[in-house]
Amino acid sequence: MASGGQGKAAGYYQYPTSYAAAGGYGAADEERRWWPWLVPTVLVACIAVFAAEMFVNDCPRHGSTLGGGAECVAAGFLRRFAFQPLRENPLLGPSSATLEKMGALNWAKVVHEHQGWRLISCIWLHAGLVHLIVNMLSLLFIGIRLEQQFGFVRIGVIYLISGFGGSVLSALFLRSNYISVGASGALFGLLGSMLSELIMNWTIYSNKAAAIITLLFIIAINLAIGILPHADNFAHIGGFASGFLLGFVLLARPQFGWMERSELPQTNQPPKYKLYQYVLWVAALVLLIVGFVIILVMLFKGKNGNDSCHWCQYLNCVPTSRWKCNT
Repeated sequence: MASGGQGKAAGYYQYPTSYAAAGGYGAADEERRWWPWLVPTVLVACIAVFAAEMFVNDCPRHGSTLGGGAECVAAGFLRRFAFQPLRENPLLGPSSATLEKMGALNWAKVVHEHQGWRLISCIWLHAGLVHLIVNMLSLLFIGIRLEQQFGFVRIGVIYLISGFGGSVLSALFLRSNYISVGASGALFGLLGSMLSELIMNWTIYSNKAAAIITLLFIIAINLAIGILPHADNFAHIGGFASGFLLGFVLLARPQFGWMERSELPQTNQPPKYKLYQYVLWVAALVLLIVGFVIILVMLFKGKNGNDSCHWCQYLNCVPTSRWKCNT
């Protein structure tokens, strides 16, 4: 899950009005705000898919895997859409069997039954109402601002590829008897793109230290939450890494190179991309492609990341006296 996303734009500088009047790629374009329709559409789609999950689940009819007369939650009010018993699903949602039926990420099915489509379908599923609400609120807080600044095409690409990247890394480390669902990888991708955008466009921000410390704090908190049981931190890490690299590729802004607002020139010369931006663009694109190729080859060859990296399990869950990681 992810939160925040409001602090990044506070230090952004406008370009001089004299340049904007000349019709160049200045304030008029840099301060342009797209009407955000993609993020609300994704939100509605996720809600619709969750409603479909509960319709298929039909707890009153199919019952609970716990047996013993465990009752569905709110069956009298929700009827067919009632939730599984809290002992089975504390997030107020369907059974794991329903999630698997509707496309949850499952290592064995992806590798041995060639159901690679699950790498995409799992992004649109949620384990419960609580899971859905947290992710959708995060999407609104982060996604709306980014779509307003950069448009639906670039943010849509980052969201989908980051979600796919999170699914791929998750599948590589997913135990054979576990499933994974959720948009968290895509959301972490948006967070990662915010960080790389800040680095890529470093010279046009004021209060740089405050901006990057705030963003790193938000990212660290969310990754730390991922080491709790039932959270798929590999999806978070894979999504974040994908979004971080995509931010260098898609979110660069041309700039003058002046560091302070008082030094911004009154000029008709357009801002230009800097050499370091081109270098970061090429490096990020190469790393992104190579990373995807390596992980996908390992995955479809039947490799499981836990076999060759025994300590990696602690990136996903750290056992303590209060909880176990094999539940």
